[in-house]
Amino acid sequence: MLFAMTVHTLIGALDDPTRLRLLRLLARMELAVGELADVLDQSQPRISRHIRILTEAGLVEKRKEGSWVFLRAVSHDSGTMAALSDDLLAVAETEDLEFAATCEADRARLTAIRAAREGIAESWFARHADEWDALRSLHTPDGAVEAELTRLLGVADAHEDPAPLGRLLDIGTGTGRIAELYAPSAAHVTALDKSPEMLRIARARLQHLPPARLNLLQGDFLELPFADETFDTVLFHQVLHYAQDPDRALAEAARVTAPGGRIAIVDFAAHTREDLRRDHAHARLGFADSQIADLLTEAGFTPTEDAALPGAELTVRIWTGKRLGQLHALRRDTDKRKATR
Repeated sequence: MLFAMTVHTLIGALDDPTRLRLLRLLARMELAVGELADVLDQSQPRISRHIRILTEAGLVEKRKEGSWVFLRAVSHDSGTMAALSDDLLAVAETEDLEFAATCEADRARLTAIRAAREGIAESWFARHADEWDALRSLHTPDGAVEAELTRLLGVADAHEDPAPLGRLLDIGTGTGRIAELYAPSAAHVTALDKSPEMLRIARARLQHLPPARLNLLQGDFLELPFADETFDTVLFHQVLHYAQDPDRALAEAARVTAPGGRIAIVDFAAHTREDLRRDHAHARLGFADSQIADLLTEAGFTPTEDAALPGAELTVRIWTGKRLGQLHALRRDTDKRKATR
């Protein structure tokens, strides 16, 4: 009976031309309700009703980000009814000329959505260009830092593994630059940021990636919205200096990292530039090597390789670590040590 009800729900969800068009669009990229309404030239309430039906059928998932609601096609394993429905619609585009023309027209209008996102990103960069340039002038060029990070992660030497980073979490993704850089080396990328504005910038940068391989989320690095042991690689790129409580941020990172997984932290070495605290909201004026080593160890990582890249006034440091097993036992031991201090 349960199987029959599932079939009935699925067929009912597919039994509408608008919902078929919605599924084809969401298979291409994650979109907001308002963006879908613009593409299909329908009211937001009407689109919302269709989305509710698709969500209840398990074909679409919703995610709230500030005042916006974003939608994406649910990823399904091969052989499931939902996955077969995706295949059916793909075949329909090749055999039903009218449906194919409608989908093509929808995708053409989707191009305007992409262009609008890129325009927002360009405007943001134009407003902040001067302050970013001033900060960049103090440290090693980004390209050199990224090249060294790539070396430490072993991405450049990964000849046999097409996705050496596995399931990647980019914490504090900002503009999405690091997520974009390492997406080709990851099985899946999750990019997280607390700022809705930064996520809009990242979305514009990453919109060429297939929805099945990308997840953009609003969230706090002190309370990561993921299950334990979800990721194989976790990155903090110029993010940890914003943390008032970096040990808690790394403990959360360890919780969501699978045993044997890796962490990489890119940040400044300890410095005395108080203006960065005042003008750029840095909570920490960099980190000493011993401080990071202690933070990694207490969180449940074994420190591995590191590197230093001196700049004009600031040195960029890269620290890496490997996630240990028996994390809960390790934390109990750590708590006991802290209690005796």
